[in-house]
Amino acid sequence: MPLYEFHCSGCGKDSELLVRSRDWKSERCPECGSAKLEKKLSTFAGGGPVEDAAPACSGVPTSCGRCGTA
Repeated sequence: MPLYEFHCSGCGKDSELLVRSRDWKSERCPECGSAKLEKKLSTFAGGGPVEDAAPACSGVPTSCGRCGTA
């Protein structure tokens, strides 16, 4: 079963729900019971070591190549 993230327009809380089918529209907020759920865009959390992450941008042009100053 996929795990989805939702935002409830009724109470304003975010929650994760296991959904049994592709039809998540029948799900209800676990906090308030409202059906006013909006599916959030989820990102995959990689499990790689922190050392493999790109270095933080120092703000110096061409130091990292991620800010378009390269």
